[in-house]
Amino acid sequence: MSETLNAGDICNRIVSFAEPGMAVLRAAQLMRDHHVGSLVVVDESGVGRHVVGVLTDRDIVTAVVAKEVDPSRVLVEDVMSRELVTAREDESVSALLRTMRQKGLRRLPVVTPAGMLVGLVTLDDLLSLAAEQLREMALAIEAEQTRERKTRP
Repeated sequence: MSETLNAGDICNRIVSFAEPGMAVLRAAQLMRDHHVGSLVVVDESGVGRHVVGVLTDRDIVTAVVAKEVDPSRVLVEDVMSRELVTAREDESVSALLRTMRQKGLRRLPVVTPAGMLVGLVTLDDLLSLAAEQLREMALAIEAEQTRERKTRP
């Protein structure tokens, strides 16, 4: 494990995404097919996938389902979160956590300096990383106890 992990090291680079002009019904189907609760919304009209928003299952429920709107007639751009918060590849894990806490987010698209999609970091990813580090600490304590028993019978 790297000593100084950053967003680029831990992000999932296989990201489910939608385009702004896609019907919300199709976006919901993509979420179901990919077993995810959000899609990064990208504009592919230029070079690469430029991140323009995020669409969550909660966005669909509150803006479409709860209002009894036909999801085949609503576009992703009509309900996606436009207040875009992203992370750069070189941002530290502590910076990611700080941003998530301050902004009340569970996921952050990771982008290049030009705003092109690199990956996605979720709170679940960070929790798994913390669990792995805690496991390493527990194993270190166990090894110390084993060493102590061997050297002081």
